[in-house]
Amino acid sequence: MLLTLLNIVVPVFAVVAVGVVFGRRQRNPDMGFVNQANVAVFCPALVFSALIDNPVSLGDSWPLILAGALCIVLPGVLLCLFRFQSLERRTLVLAGMFRNTGNIGIPLMMLAYGEEQLGAIIILFVLSNLIHFSLGLFILSSDAGRWQWLKNPIVWAAVAGIWLADHKSLLPDFVYTSADLLGQMAVPLMLFALGVRLSLGEVGNLGLALRVNLAYLLVGAAAFALVAWTLPLRAEWLQLLALSVMLPPAVLNYLLCEQYRCQPDKMASIVLLGNLMSVIIIPVVVYATLRIF
Repeated sequence: MLLTLLNIVVPVFAVVAVGVVFGRRQRNPDMGFVNQANVAVFCPALVFSALIDNPVSLGDSWPLILAGALCIVLPGVLLCLFRFQSLERRTLVLAGMFRNTGNIGIPLMMLAYGEEQLGAIIILFVLSNLIHFSLGLFILSSDAGRWQWLKNPIVWAAVAGIWLADHKSLLPDFVYTSADLLGQMAVPLMLFALGVRLSLGEVGNLGLALRVNLAYLLVGAAAFALVAWTLPLRAEWLQLLALSVMLPPAVLNYLLCEQYRCQPDKMASIVLLGNLMSVIIIPVVVYATLRIF
């Protein structure tokens, strides 16, 4: 079991580590173009090709969709009960709701639970993006985010993938093959870019960042327990949801806080420490889900 666990976790963190080493050696490398290409091209291609190869029935998948949404929103509601000195509520809530479902979540879930779960994994990824670029931006600024999700290519790739999965003959095969090739670049780039981003930051406000991340784990576990108890979820869905609520805060939270001037220094510390803590937390969660569900 230990070897199986290492085979799942080590490759993910190994690619992140390569990104960290590269970032340190290059001294502040500019990853802007690469990240933009990943968000605008490779990730949408991954979403599209995954949904084509793993058709999703929205009628049958409604419990997973509802559970995924609740596992994002409920931690934010529960975090309103917490108070941390010098930390704004919107800063606290944002990172607690939106976890690293892309950079770490997708590759980890695929390795841990099998590529046959890729359709369900993509549903959770798209759902997180949809809520992040709508409700998440609204939390940061009440004047932004209401329709921002309409500009997200990942959302439209998901719509196209779900619809064309039952009408594949409408497009020639080379379209799907090209999308699959482009999508294969997304996950390694996510992990590498995460490593580069981590190499550029230093963890400050250590005590605050630790308390906040522990609070995230607590509310995430509570949200998962409530969802698992109330909704008719398959065992494989429970595995995905349990891991998703224990993932570290998304690096995107820091970028958005920087853009909207919402305590980016504190958010950077929270995100960095959360990702460092995941080296210990994630293997424990993966082991537990494989044993329990």
